[in-house]
Amino acid sequence: MSARDDFLALQARMGETIVGQARMIERLLLGLLADGHLLVEGLPGLAKTRAIKSLAKHLDARLSRVQFTPDLLPADITGSDIYYSEGGKGEFRFQPGPLFANLILADEVNRSPAKVQSALLEAMEERQVTVGGNTHPLERLFLVMATQNPIEQEGTYPLPEAQMDRFLMHVNVDYPAADAEAEIIRLARAEEEPDTHQGDAGSSETRMSPATVFDARRQIHEIKVSEPVERYIVALVQATREPARLDDDLKRWIEVGVSPRGSIGLDKVARAMAWLRGRDYVTPEDVQAVVHDVFRHRLILSYDAHAAGVSANAVIDRLVQRVAVA
Repeated sequence: MSARDDFLALQARMGETIVGQARMIERLLLGLLADGHLLVEGLPGLAKTRAIKSLAKHLDARLSRVQFTPDLLPADITGSDIYYSEGGKGEFRFQPGPLFANLILADEVNRSPAKVQSALLEAMEERQVTVGGNTHPLERLFLVMATQNPIEQEGTYPLPEAQMDRFLMHVNVDYPAADAEAEIIRLARAEEEPDTHQGDAGSSETRMSPATVFDARRQIHEIKVSEPVERYIVALVQATREPARLDDDLKRWIEVGVSPRGSIGLDKVARAMAWLRGRDYVTPEDVQAVVHDVFRHRLILSYDAHAAGVSANAVIDRLVQRVAVA
């Protein structure tokens, strides 16, 4: 099978145990393909944790889960130098933390103070950690999925906008549809059976190799982006910085536009989407399919937008309507 066939099969297997969240599964795979990190926001119980656990189950990769709490320290995630004494002699040895895995679940990332968030975001950007003056590289296959609960504000430390820019995508997770909810109930009921064993699908014989991921990334690098599509990506980004040229409402709603990381991210994720859809070139539809996830956390809305109840999704919808396809 080709790398794309392997990814489509992986997507189907994950969909068997994560019901009603096909879009989140697709975004998680896009993040893996585009070699970027995800900030996933949704209410409790919407299978965010289950999604990355399912990915780790079907991928030959190690998962670390870190529950972010107010008393967490940077060393709790990066690791630290531990003093060992043997034969009357002592030395410091580095004890790796949970960041030294392939898939990292940073659960409720806004529960910890800025120092811990900064340590995580530095590892995401640099793919290394520095402890005691020594630099330790992280795994080549390295994906962080950070989650946060949108309804709880007490005892939280919201990520600053400049730090959120380090995430490739900001994915919103909604409630499943009614028919999917019924299927979820049936799935949970089936998992209560003592003889039910869900591990076969993720056994070593069927788990995807990291080499397949790297092969897919090489193929995505070769995906063609035509000059008109490239101009369309740039036009969308520029429209967030100069909204007055398009629309009076956009001018009132947008305080700060998308950074250059948004341009790079939109190009990368659109190429990954085109590859997943079986094409060797990017279309404007690929760009429009992912622009909300790439722009959502990079737009800073004005007071007028917040006062009028205008969401980032609504602003991006207006941008897509106003910016002409090249």
